[in-house]
Amino acid sequence: MSQEPEQKQSNPEIKFDDDIVPRRRFLTLAGAGLLTIGFGSLAEGLVGGLSEPFNQQVESLIFQPQQPVPEFPISAIEPDKLIVNSFRGTPAIEPASYRLILDGEVSRPSSLSINDLQNLPFASMVVRHVCVEGWAAIVQWGGVRLRDLIAIAQPSSQVKYVYFYSADGYYESWDIDSVMHPQTLMAYQKNGLPLTPDYGAPLRLASPIKLGYKLSKWVTRIEFKSELSEKRGYWEDLGYEWYAGL
Repeated sequence: MSQEPEQKQSNPEIKFDDDIVPRRRFLTLAGAGLLTIGFGSLAEGLVGGLSEPFNQQVESLIFQPQQPVPEFPISAIEPDKLIVNSFRGTPAIEPASYRLILDGEVSRPSSLSINDLQNLPFASMVVRHVCVEGWAAIVQWGGVRLRDLIAIAQPSSQVKYVYFYSADGYYESWDIDSVMHPQTLMAYQKNGLPLTPDYGAPLRLASPIKLGYKLSKWVTRIEFKSELSEKRGYWEDLGYEWYAGL
């Protein structure tokens, strides 16, 4: 869910096996280990890449943003565990007039209706949704791969980041590699049924490679950019980690 958490936590934690490990501490240790075993160019990039979040290059190595995530069988779905958090309440969106805008540094700015999206190749996955607040749920998401939307918009070769803007004012940004991941979807189905407004209808981000606050609901615009702006994400601008990989 994009609008999670409802209250900012100074040290969010996630589970690694049976232990609770502070996530930022884990990444600090892992990143330090990587830098000491021969990634000299990575260190140089971290120092010089002031326009990029500090953790992007380290985490992209740790989490391998193009590596497919193992999926679950349909029988593993946990329909009652996906908690609805809200940001500013559920916006009222009329499906018939809804349009998804693709713009920014692209050759083909586009405006897509729900029918347009549903006519694109359909993708479905059963994956774990992980919230920074400490809970998780196995969910089936169905929709269109973001890489197929990228093929429509034809972004510039200089594009490194993608912004997602929601009808309730929420905003997020991702690295282009994570956006291109084969299991990153713009979903309009949940557990085999049409997505409902509480869960982000008519269209939301869904992916097993990012924490829940990166998975924006009610997305109305996707902007392609070569640089990050001062605003990088609602929770990130309040101190949360930007990359948020799993």
